Amino acid sequence: MSRYRQTTQKLRDYIHRRQEDMIALLAQLVTAESPSTVPTAQNQVLTILQQELKQRDYRVRYLPGKQTGGHLLAINRDRRPQQAYQLLLGHCDTVWPLGTLEQMPLKISQGKLFGPGAYDMKAGLVLTLFALEAIAVQELLPEVSPVIFINSDEEIGSLESTPYIQKLAQKADRAFVMEPSLGLQGKLKTQRKGVGRFVIRAIGQAAHAGLNPEKGISAILELTFIVQQLFALNEPQRGVTVNVGTIDGGLRPNVIAPEAKAVVDVRVPSPDDAQRIEAAIRSLQPTMAGSQIIVEGRFGRPPMVKNPASEQLWLLAKHLGSELGLELAESTAGGGSDGNTTSLYTPTLDGLGAVGDEAHAIGEFVELGQMVDRAALLAGLIASPSLSI
Repeated sequence: MSRYRQTTQKLRDYIHRRQEDMIALLAQLVTAESPSTVPTAQNQVLTILQQELKQRDYRVRYLPGKQTGGHLLAINRDRRPQQAYQLLLGHCDTVWPLGTLEQMPLKISQGKLFGPGAYDMKAGLVLTLFALEAIAVQELLPEVSPVIFINSDEEIGSLESTPYIQKLAQKADRAFVMEPSLGLQGKLKTQRKGVGRFVIRAIGQAAHAGLNPEKGISAILELTFIVQQLFALNEPQRGVTVNVGTIDGGLRPNVIAPEAKAVVDVRVPSPDDAQRIEAAIRSLQPTMAGSQIIVEGRFGRPPMVKNPASEQLWLLAKHLGSELGLELAESTAGGGSDGNTTSLYTPTLDGLGAVGDEAHAIGEFVELGQMVDRAALLAGLIASPSLSI
């Protein structure tokens, strides 16, 4: 039996003995509702996570937020000065409003745990905690020290936490992102699309729709021309999507609309596509004389593109997975995560969290039977040598 296999099997055996405790902690986190948009709601879940990290001998620093619930930074007490580190990244916020548990209660049925935020991504936080615990119990002393960062604003764009993530990623040997895997096959995410959000405002001229409509310039009509141009930017064969998600405008039915706006979601697979599509959006011009077009917004998450170093991480995960009897597959995700940010600075592997499905949907669930193997896989990755060697 290879050294890798002996190590991963020992890690798995230990985590298997802790399976019921993993499920109990996941249930505790799920019932601590934590919507991104209610900062005070983060207090309970952050307190639980802080206690769990301290129990695993991590020094935990709470980083308060100005408009968020704040974040946690945890460093192993045994980390040596100047020791290389790896970044383990996750978030504790969810898309679900307070009170969701009343309509969508925590439920365990047929080997699945259902509940708001279970799959995206509180189960990933549980896997991280038990992977760290298993490594400590086995006295593996990782050459690359784990540093854990948990934010509470990922689901709303990580605006406050991104500077922390950038600073940590710039000096990290690698980054493991505990977002859920892709689909029931448990695919890891080696690439992600970049995500842009733009607001297009059309400015016209108000006038009475019955008395003197000729004096008006309809911003709504102008916006219809712009919307068609935006949809024309879609390139399905290249994986470029441009979607006008909402439209708003006008004052009253009997008034020529002086202003209208469209909110646009853009997804692109490469930095070149991001630059090209953003340039096209910013160059939009009005069609009607006297009207104006104002473009606001940007790409908040750059594309996560595979490179030789991140390929090395993927191959390592695939090898460790085979030692555990897992046939891992990789994927490209259409959604963004904080892995998009870390990938700019350090090799990144995403989707290392739970296997399940229905993220952001009523039927969100986690496959409990696969949590042990996923935690063991993460533990094996954490215990692996530096990429630079």
